[in-house]
Amino acid sequence: MPESHPAPARFPVSVDVVALTVFDDVLNVLLVTRLIEPFRGRLALPGGFVLPGEDLVTAAGRELAEETGVEHVPGHLEQLGSYGPRGRDPRGDVLTVAHLLLAPNFPVLTAGSDAEHAAWYPVSTVLDGEVRLAFDHERILADAVERAKSKLEYSPLGAAFCGEEFTVAQLRAVYEAVWGTRLDPRNFHRKATGTPGFLEDTGRMTTGETGRPAALFRLAGAARPAAGQPTRSVLNPPLMRPRD
Repeated sequence: MPESHPAPARFPVSVDVVALTVFDDVLNVLLVTRLIEPFRGRLALPGGFVLPGEDLVTAAGRELAEETGVEHVPGHLEQLGSYGPRGRDPRGDVLTVAHLLLAPNFPVLTAGSDAEHAAWYPVSTVLDGEVRLAFDHERILADAVERAKSKLEYSPLGAAFCGEEFTVAQLRAVYEAVWGTRLDPRNFHRKATGTPGFLEDTGRMTTGETGRPAALFRLAGAARPAAGQPTRSVLNPPLMRPRD
């Protein structure tokens, strides 16, 4: 007789969303103030439990909408990784599947559900220990930032932080904010515009801004994702971040 297999473990599954954006040349993360226990009053990533019959992406979008009022966010959403289930939630074993959202700056409309407040916070205040997050969200945020740094090296996703059209200077500001370093403007311009399949010139110029007009670019056709789909384009050669 074959040995019987042990019964599979049963525990709740949740989703958390690490929404990153760049404004004022600073990398920011979207955080909510928890309204209920555990960790009532503490800052946390938007998230919550997956409902019966719900897929993970749908759950991530629903929780983001419920806790921040943001229902339609432009940008790039991908699964980051899974965490737990043991030791991360005082209520018991909970497996969470974290998602990374890279998006242009968008307004946080209102908090809701089990969130009292929602706002953007500089990532550095969390990673430097100035702001403490609930659960294991500091670890999740650190992993998400490292994923974003790597994504900017090998993919065109730096433009996910920009609008449909942008200048090379605006794109450079994104790389500087995510990588946490200053880049040589001429060298970055040469690499960004010279990397095959990355950018294409729109033929238009900026207007109504201080300084001289600058050329507007957009992602090249092969690098632009289909609606609702992540880009699979790879930069070759990559734009490598400076190493100390």
